[in-house]
Amino acid sequence: MNIQRIHEILKNKEKCDVFYEDKPVWIQEIKDNIAKVGFIDGTGDKDVYIEDLYEDSLYED
Repeated sequence: MNIQRIHEILKNKEKCDVFYEDKPVWIQEIKDNIAKVGFIDGTGDKDVYIEDLYEDSLYED
């Protein structure tokens, strides 16, 4: 994922399915090329590189 798309998601009122290592996350904040994400399953949060995030829709035909 790129920084521009993350900004679009953060501004968007609709839900976007974002994943990190096959786990659904929500983006809490971004700083440079790092995103702080929270795991939907409640296992905490983590700082990850934005290029390691992806949307489920990228893999749909």
